[in-house]
Amino acid sequence: MQDNSANSTSKEIENWVYLFSDELFTWAFYKTSNKEVAEDLVQETFLAAFQKADSFENKSEPKTWLFSILKNKIADHFRKVYRNNSKIEISLEYFFDENENWIENQKPKNWEFDDEKHLLDNVEFNQTLKNCLQKLPEKWNASIIYKFIEEKNADQICQELEISPTNYWQILHRSKLQLRKCLELNWFKK
Repeated sequence: MQDNSANSTSKEIENWVYLFSDELFTWAFYKTSNKEVAEDLVQETFLAAFQKADSFENKSEPKTWLFSILKNKIADHFRKVYRNNSKIEISLEYFFDENENWIENQKPKNWEFDDEKHLLDNVEFNQTLKNCLQKLPEKWNASIIYKFIEEKNADQICQELEISPTNYWQILHRSKLQLRKCLELNWFKK
């Protein structure tokens, strides 16, 4: 026979799932740019909340507690990705020759677009940019989002991703090169 406290906890967590799932998913998706990863992280958050429900003392709002669990799950996710993703996806040799000069067909081209219409106001461009970001390895994606969207400084990003400053600047440089190439192929060559 199930005791009343376990049944009560189960009902409370079930209510939290109903109330907070969408907000937690939105935050996780914003942080990871990956639907499946965001769904998994939210599921892990509720599982952790259920397993540690006895430690929730109502000193904070349930939503605040759940978001703090999710924040830790996201950090753990990026630490795991970083540890498992030690190889670089794109080689600088793709862009530069042995003398560190641009390879002719890889040189950045001037992007031509109508100055009256701002690219970031264009829904289709934003979707293309989002798709290009999602093609980056996760730590590369995270570094771009932390730097240019969340406007974190390099020290914060290095701490969050547990990487050295040298590694961070390499990741950022390579990410920008790969993003540029992706946008050239998927937007500017339309």
